[in-house]
Amino acid sequence: MKNFCLEVSGDFACFTRPEMKVERVSYDVITPSSARAIFEAILWKPAILWHVTKIEVLAPIKWMNLRRNEVGAVISERNVKTAMKQGKGNLGLNIEDERQQRAGLFLRDVRYRIHADFEMTERAGEGDTQMKFAEMFERRASKGQCFNQPYLGCREFSANFRLIDMKDAPDTPISESRDLGWMLYDMDYSDRKDPKPLFFRAEIKNGVVDVPAHDSEEVRG
Repeated sequence: MKNFCLEVSGDFACFTRPEMKVERVSYDVITPSSARAIFEAILWKPAILWHVTKIEVLAPIKWMNLRRNEVGAVISERNVKTAMKQGKGNLGLNIEDERQQRAGLFLRDVRYRIHADFEMTERAGEGDTQMKFAEMFERRASKGQCFNQPYLGCREFSANFRLIDMKDAPDTPISESRDLGWMLYDMDYSDRKDPKPLFFRAEIKNGVVDVPAHDSEEVRG
């Protein structure tokens, strides 16, 4: 199975820790789920499933405090269903009434090298092959094409990306090693009505975070 590599960077990032209920506090490093979403932004098909295998931290981990305005409500599901049945309804949301100011601890000036591969799913058609999708991804990534703008945890923190050939002797990761504790791995959608978070024990070893396989014992619900 071929492994693909993207260099991803951005001015700001926030990979929110789920245990922080009110204020947004980022993990020290991009999570596997956020990294996977970047690959899916470039190429997503029902026939393939992306798996992140390794994250290399290329820039020193820097922090910043930021207070920003957020909307503290969503349009109710009941109002949406009523409007769909009647063909009319008020689905507006007054931002001034629902505005909340929240502080956040974010990352800044981030740069990662993300390694991932994909597997074929049961939804693959007769003409779907690994080579077909591999060539499609490489073509799109090399041209900077994406279905939606990749982002670094929050949609307002857009990500730059470029396809990397490891033979080109790219930059080395930072020389830092430490335990990052339990980190969000991904969401388990086997039960669509009640998805559950999965976690793994993350550790930086000389700037590299090795991501376990999704079906390994290291990933726990």
